Amino acid sequence: MHGKKYRKIAGNVDRNKAYPLPDALKLVLQNAAQTQRKFIETVEVSVNLNLDTKQSDQTVRASVQLPHGTGKSLTVAVFAKGEKADEAKKAGADHVGGDDLAEKINGGFSAFDRVIATPDMMGVVGKLGKVLGPRGLMPNPKLGTVTANVAEAIKAAKAGSIEFRAEKAGIVQAGIGKVNFSEKAILENARAFLGAITKARPTGVKGTYINRVTVSSTMGPGVKVDITTLSGEG
Repeated sequence: MHGKKYRKIAGNVDRNKAYPLPDALKLVLQNAAQTQRKFIETVEVSVNLNLDTKQSDQTVRASVQLPHGTGKSLTVAVFAKGEKADEAKKAGADHVGGDDLAEKINGGFSAFDRVIATPDMMGVVGKLGKVLGPRGLMPNPKLGTVTANVAEAIKAAKAGSIEFRAEKAGIVQAGIGKVNFSEKAILENARAFLGAITKARPTGVKGTYINRVTVSSTMGPGVKVDITTLSGEG
């Protein structure tokens, strides 16, 4: 059963209609403003892709820099040593270490949102696969999280770089900002995210790639998006 606040705004959404992306996001922000919850909700995008994730050539995993950030301050853990460790600390990394940090994580420490590693530390990080893998936090060269330029990677993470990947059912979900963002900022973030998904289309996918897109706030009803309006002006 949904709460009173949810029921209050659910009627604002036509379940049988696919809204143009700008209108869908505007409706999400308006609904969130009506409920006035005690916390600032996140605007979330859910994309259903036509993927057979059992096939190695149909995986989707990438990252994108949101032009207006996420509205959330990410906690970054960095595996580095020597000068690179010093560089990471100066760049604002929240946790920096090597074997000591790995041991801490194996012991249950999980207060971080992004893990970055220099290439020479992947031997240490590789042993954390069972811990970091399920959370989608394993550093990856393709995502820019295995790099010698740790300062740049930390800066990108803090500025609003998000990572995304398709789940087994072919669904990609991400938070693209907060409900107190302007309509323009949320729209630009959404288009950056959806553009990155389009760019990440696997070579093995034939025919339709994006089946369905839904936007919502953390506690609000989903709003279907007309997929012909995902790019463009406005």
